[in-house]
Amino acid sequence: MGSSKKSDDVGDDKVEKVVIKRQITLLHGVAIIVGIIIGSGIFVSPVGILKEVKSVGLSLVMWVLCGIYNTLCAICYAELGTTIPESGGEYIYIKRAFGKIPAFVCLWINFLLICPVGIAASALIFSLYILKPAFPDCDIPEEGLALLAACIFCLLIAVNCHNVKWAAKVQVVISISKLVALAIIIVIGMYYIIGKGETENFKNAFEGSDYSAGTIAISFYSGFWAYSGWSYLNFLVGELVEPERNLPRAILISMTLVIVTYLIANVAYLGVLSPVEMLKSPAVAVTFGERTMGIMAWLMPVLIALSVTGTMNGTALSMSRLFYVGAQNKQFPTFMSMIDMKRMTPSPSLFVILLLTMLYISSKDIFFLIEMEGFGFASVLTMVFAGQIYLRYKEPDIPRPIKVHISLPIILFLISFGIVLLTFYQKPMESFMALGLVAGGLLLYFIGTWKQKPKEIADKINSITILIQKVLLVMPPDSSADELDWE
Repeated sequence: MGSSKKSDDVGDDKVEKVVIKRQITLLHGVAIIVGIIIGSGIFVSPVGILKEVKSVGLSLVMWVLCGIYNTLCAICYAELGTTIPESGGEYIYIKRAFGKIPAFVCLWINFLLICPVGIAASALIFSLYILKPAFPDCDIPEEGLALLAACIFCLLIAVNCHNVKWAAKVQVVISISKLVALAIIIVIGMYYIIGKGETENFKNAFEGSDYSAGTIAISFYSGFWAYSGWSYLNFLVGELVEPERNLPRAILISMTLVIVTYLIANVAYLGVLSPVEMLKSPAVAVTFGERTMGIMAWLMPVLIALSVTGTMNGTALSMSRLFYVGAQNKQFPTFMSMIDMKRMTPSPSLFVILLLTMLYISSKDIFFLIEMEGFGFASVLTMVFAGQIYLRYKEPDIPRPIKVHISLPIILFLISFGIVLLTFYQKPMESFMALGLVAGGLLLYFIGTWKQKPKEIADKINSITILIQKVLLVMPPDSSADELDWE
């Protein structure tokens, strides 16, 4: 990194410091959470629970229970986010509780698995539903899928690099659009149920239900992932206006909206499609549209693609701040802790996400990697709730604007740990591979934090950092252009 030099103020002119500002409002926060949670799941395949529990009634009960569980998780995150109001989310909480190495494990799992794999999968789903009308009777060429997926994500990264407000506004527009799409499904479904009396699928709703513990656990696991995304606003707490008020409000508003929307949408689907038809459909919303929307059925694939775009945008917006904070804590390369000197955005972190995502988009094993992602996220949750419990004893007097009963994080820790064990039982190969990647990350961590590096290696790293600064026009936070020596 370039060396700093003393700057002088001229008259009353002051050099503006490079900082990420608080620009995300309550509306933006709600839009980010809703935009990430409501992705392809509710439109493409909301049948995972139905397939397991084998009845309409129990599947609807499980949708509500899964929503409540995720809301409780989000409330625990609200305590952590208002107690430690820093961007970086779960990474910061684990670091505060257990120190640098467990925090790095969290950071590495998000960096290598959760963030780029999730975005790559969403980008490919976007391409699939945009291109499918052009290839109605044959498979879409893999090269075309990958190219369109890469293009749409490049566009989203460009928006995020240009302006934080633009990225947040894009998320608002997309969130409104996907709620409009769901409103169309709900209105049509309610017309069939109330107007036409199509209630056959709700008779004997609990007949044939499978109440076994294993089935309930697996169906709960499916619902858990359908609601994933509620934690991402915590990565942006440092940019949230009045986080003590707006973080818990955004979480409660968003989760209530999502639970109600998911429940009514599933009822609406069942007003038109039988459980057997739903289970056979590769994309329930598309089948629903073909059955009810006539010549306007083409609109549904477009709305699905738009919904998935919101997941990609929200993930890039949130996760880039996690990696930015990790670099500030010396656990990632220095250049990832820098900010665009004109636009005040963490563009280096965004570009790194772009590069990793491109690698996964080109991979033929993307869905295998998605299964590994489940193990990673459950592991992170287990560490977070364990850390929340430990912080109650380690720092009992720290101000907590929101304070949940200690039994809540204990219960959530046990459930999350159970999910990790279940993943080992169901997907041993993916789980052990994920463990291997974590072990590789720890090796890189110890190499990267090696303080007695040879001078030649240290100089080379420094020269690369300066080169990246020059190419991207980025600087460390709380600095100004006049304070840096670019030579």
